[in-house]
Amino acid sequence: MTNKFVRPDIAEMEPYVPIVPFEVLSARLGRAPEEIVKLDANENPYGPSPKALAALRDGRFFHIYPDPESNQLRDALSQFVQMPKERLLTGMGADELIDLVLRVVLSPNDVVIDCPPSFGMYPFSTAVNSGQYVQVWRKEDFRLDIPAIEEAVANHPTAKILFLCSPNNPDGSTITDTDLRRLLQLPLLVVLDEAYVDFDFGHREKREETTESSVISAANSSSRIHWTLEYDNLAVLRTFSKLAGLAGLRVGYGAFPEWLLPHLWKIKQPYNINVAASLAALASLEDQQWLQEKVQLLVTEREHLFTELGTISYLNPFPSRSNFILCRVVGRDAQQLKLDLEQAGILVRYFKKPGVDNCIRISAGRPEETDRLIAELRRLGD
Repeated sequence: MTNKFVRPDIAEMEPYVPIVPFEVLSARLGRAPEEIVKLDANENPYGPSPKALAALRDGRFFHIYPDPESNQLRDALSQFVQMPKERLLTGMGADELIDLVLRVVLSPNDVVIDCPPSFGMYPFSTAVNSGQYVQVWRKEDFRLDIPAIEEAVANHPTAKILFLCSPNNPDGSTITDTDLRRLLQLPLLVVLDEAYVDFDFGHREKREETTESSVISAANSSSRIHWTLEYDNLAVLRTFSKLAGLAGLRVGYGAFPEWLLPHLWKIKQPYNINVAASLAALASLEDQQWLQEKVQLLVTEREHLFTELGTISYLNPFPSRSNFILCRVVGRDAQQLKLDLEQAGILVRYFKKPGVDNCIRISAGRPEETDRLIAELRRLGD
């Protein structure tokens, strides 16, 4: 069979390159999974909460199709983010929601504006949906170039969507309120990806008593999800992958403008949130104090990791408000460094694209994982 049935743009596009599955790397390295320090995919090393694991163990209706509207989960999310349920939609991770928005909004060759280096799904999903991808590069310190974004919109009359990631992947920088409000004045839909927003804080003072309301407030203190009630051209995406350790179950959600929601509902797959994912997400929201304790541990470890990486002579770590640290490798090859760490059973992410050329990204892990990583980095520097 020839390629005559394949869209020419699909035939020519580059595939998205995901992280190699854990079990594949385990077999390749000849190491048991428990011997590997996995710091390459920004996952939560503490995994799902005890209540989520119990819900999966005790689930009864795996043979029944799930609720196509995810009503129970959206009810719980409404309470968690203090938003009307009617403004919320769930998806198989934020990735599905990115694709749904593009499918609704884009006509062929409509422009999508992105600010790389950022999340690779934005250009990937734009290409899949026949959009024209326009890049407005970030500054050297990863701040957004606001005038350049405005110029790009002015120069592209068919610009429909602007993707923003805050904290940004892969560097962990954030967008200011002033800059976001300025960009929301542009005549296009702004999609703000907050996959890592739960880690956007510094060290908080420990309270003697933590109430459910204080946990909810802490979890949403940096989010702009409520701005979707103020701006009808803003969508905000969030996920259970990082906060709740459910990356393997694929559960995301978002708040969307009223005009957009009927069309998202119209085209989404009817059973997109499976029964197991829904049970785990619901139970996670019932275990918020446990989740926030683990988030605090990861933020503390992020700060510790940043300090320790700063002592490695050949690494230049960038400040981060996420659960990872991006490092520029100086005076040696970053890919070889990644491979050397891999041979020691330590996995990190390597980048070779513009803006993050010769960089590695290291996820915040448990303290003992940081210790092992830093010891190996020092050994490799000898």
